[in-house]
Amino acid sequence: MAARKAVEKELTREMIMDAARDLFAEKDYQQVSMRQIATKLNYSHGAIYYHFKNKAELFYALVKDHFLMLNQRIEEIVDGEASNEEKLRKLYLGYIEFGLTHQNHYEIMFMIKNDEVRNFMSESPMLTYQNFARQVSKLSEKEMSIQEIWSIFISLHGFVSHYLGHVTTFDDVKRAAEFHANMLLRWTSA
Repeated sequence: MAARKAVEKELTREMIMDAARDLFAEKDYQQVSMRQIATKLNYSHGAIYYHFKNKAELFYALVKDHFLMLNQRIEEIVDGEASNEEKLRKLYLGYIEFGLTHQNHYEIMFMIKNDEVRNFMSESPMLTYQNFARQVSKLSEKEMSIQEIWSIFISLHGFVSHYLGHVTTFDDVKRAAEFHANMLLRWTSA
């Protein structure tokens, strides 16, 4: 077995995270084991422990990676060339597009209800929300309360959650997403 493995592609953190992402989205966190992830990759579970000391560390790495992707998307939009109003519209659409393009990511980031998982991943969602709130506040034509910005965030989350698993791509609901973003834009404009 060792000789065969030497010829195969070397196991990487990214390969493990991709396999784990699929399993975590398919099953509950508690129902996924390191052994199952290894089996999906056709490696021994010991090979995974070389990269991650346990399932919680692997899950945390996934979540951190996903929130980094979302934060990068927010920064790309805000740093782009457009009016503040257009940036806000793109920010709202970008959030929806991220959630529906990366459905497995989004489910892991926001939809897993396991208490063990929530305890060690509370920092990343808060940092992303703070970034989102800061950008909305900065780009909005009117002064907005924390509650108003939170309501916008929850509205976007609700839109993504409603279509999660019911559409294949963002393009399936692009017109509805544009309508929703424009509605929110009217709320944030003076």
